[in-house]
Amino acid sequence: MNSPSTQFTLLIVDDAPENISLLSAILGGEYRIKAATSGKRALDIASSPNDPPDLILLDIMMPEMDGYETCRYLKTSDLTRKIPVIFITALHENTDETRGFELGAVDYINKPINAATVRARVRTHLALYQQNRLLEEKVKERTRELMDTQNVTIVGFATLAEYRDKETGSHILRTQQFVHLLAQYLSIHPRFSSFLTRKNIELLYKSAPLHDIGKIAIPDQILLKPGKLTPAEYEIIKLHTTYGRDALLRAEKALGNVQNSFLSLAKEVAYTHHEKWDGSGYPQGLRGEQIPISGRLMALADVYDALVNKRVYKESLPHEEAMRLINAERGKHFDPEVVDAFFDLHGAFWNIAQTLNEQEDLRPLPPELPLPG
Repeated sequence: MNSPSTQFTLLIVDDAPENISLLSAILGGEYRIKAATSGKRALDIASSPNDPPDLILLDIMMPEMDGYETCRYLKTSDLTRKIPVIFITALHENTDETRGFELGAVDYINKPINAATVRARVRTHLALYQQNRLLEEKVKERTRELMDTQNVTIVGFATLAEYRDKETGSHILRTQQFVHLLAQYLSIHPRFSSFLTRKNIELLYKSAPLHDIGKIAIPDQILLKPGKLTPAEYEIIKLHTTYGRDALLRAEKALGNVQNSFLSLAKEVAYTHHEKWDGSGYPQGLRGEQIPISGRLMALADVYDALVNKRVYKESLPHEEAMRLINAERGKHFDPEVVDAFFDLHGAFWNIAQTLNEQEDLRPLPPELPLPG
């Protein structure tokens, strides 16, 4: 078993060398000791990415940068904020002690120091620090496991959809990229920024491949029909949004942690990506900003991909024709500002379509077209 000296490093900070010598004599037999005679030097040592201290014993009354200011800097840096700080000082007022705790110190020892007290306090706070580190590692490990579960769930569901329709595999990859592109672009837009945080963009990227998962429940003679659907068949196709929502809802409940599950967003995308800005979409007939942002982004990505790629019921269209059709639906099918973002990004859309397109007759990107409106 490793000795304590190889496990923990203490940083002693005091402008008086004799105080550093005294604390080193008390603690040096059990721990590795580093020393600093100023707050600035202490910050440099504590910020070392390769060998940071495990605990800091910090004097308060020092010139230039006192212990309070040093502690404040320690607690505002990601590199040092978790290192426990014990103040060792001749200041005895309750207000001094209160201020120390308010700045984030874990303990406050008055001078003149008692060797047994110092050893006991250091040992206690190092044990707590070690316990907290172990707990953090367990949390990180659990988080990795949850992320793996999410990814496996996505792959499993998406693969099921691909078995039903050979076009689905490439479609979900392309639309995933399209949605991610739009989300990143609109993340600084005042209307979208509160939702399109970094976390939500990541969740949207992960959940986008599940938008058509409900098509698994649509009969082959309808899903793969090469001709125009009858009104009755179209009503059945429309049910894929509800089927998808219900399937993801059941998966979400089975996984638990319903409110924070990435499946909540996947469920939202699956259910709302056929809603239209003017209220003529399905399944709910939502209008305008009643439609979740996730559904609005997926609506445009889904339609663009369907336009520029061949389907069993249609041939592919040129990129410029798809742009014209999407522009014609600005304020009807699509959120106008999502359409504007698409026009700003249309070259990137076409590059994604080419890269992930399984067809051989790829056409070059047409010349720049004017922005809508």
